[in-house]
Amino acid sequence: MELRPQPGGPALACPRCGRGHPLRAASARSAALAHLAHHARTDALAGHLRTCQYRARGCHWHPRHRGCAGPVLLALTCDRSGRAWRLADACAACAAAMSHTAVVPPTLPAPPGNSPAVRRAAPPPGPREQRRVREMLTYLATALPCSSSPAARLLALQCALRADTRGQVRLPGGFLCGMRLYGRTELWHELEHAGWLHRSSRKHSPATAHLLDAAVLAQVPGRAARTRAAQWALRPAPLVLPPASPPALQLTALALAVHTADGAGGAELDILTRLCGQSPPQLDDLLDRLVRSPLLAFWRPIRDNDEIVWQPPNPRAPGHVTP
Repeated sequence: MELRPQPGGPALACPRCGRGHPLRAASARSAALAHLAHHARTDALAGHLRTCQYRARGCHWHPRHRGCAGPVLLALTCDRSGRAWRLADACAACAAAMSHTAVVPPTLPAPPGNSPAVRRAAPPPGPREQRRVREMLTYLATALPCSSSPAARLLALQCALRADTRGQVRLPGGFLCGMRLYGRTELWHELEHAGWLHRSSRKHSPATAHLLDAAVLAQVPGRAARTRAAQWALRPAPLVLPPASPPALQLTALALAVHTADGAGGAELDILTRLCGQSPPQLDDLLDRLVRSPLLAFWRPIRDNDEIVWQPPNPRAPGHVTP
């Protein structure tokens, strides 16, 4: 889909619809995301029919990598100018290799038969919450400006996961104090300036806001499950830092935690720099600080694949030896 100039103002040109759509939203970006969200709901395929569209088109949308792998995800891509947008199914490997791409959290209605009247005990936080946080971090890496501060990214993550279906979010003062963000009005200004949210009240407690990002308004599962993910993000085992740690260090530990399993972790350098909003030298320094904390036993780059691997202390899985 493209944003094309017209005499009366820009319009959305959608090849799926076969016609142009005049802009009616406050911004072109919001209109594009809302239109793509509509197609994500109405044109959804059953899981067994979804295939990697990147591979179907010869993988010319991204640089060469080691091949298709992982589950099929919904990937959102925009060009550098923000005028062309693409929404396509892609395997996890292809989605990670594409620049300016984020994995869209699920937005389809819950399957029938999950009656809200049946109440079950909430399971302890685990892989589901970890995966949900990883997907939201990946999305925010594209939805927020590259210059967004680590503290603003952490605040946006909590807002996105704790918002209701109308995009309203309410963060009590005690909660913000626990995150060491109470009274940090500059962070709310930062997210407002990015066009991502609008504060409903200027009071410090409770902080209320309305999210303007259409892609996070209809998330699945329900709010209770997303709140568990938000709680996991505050203490992302096994990489838990003290709450008073600098936001850049907290965000880096969280980005590592969502890519850690069975006592070891690894991810491509480009993915980590986008999630953390840091340059490669800055990321190296933050990883060294995590080793000194000591939250990590070690980390090291794999130059051939532009990857980084790491290991927390006392890994649960056998066979991982600190070099």
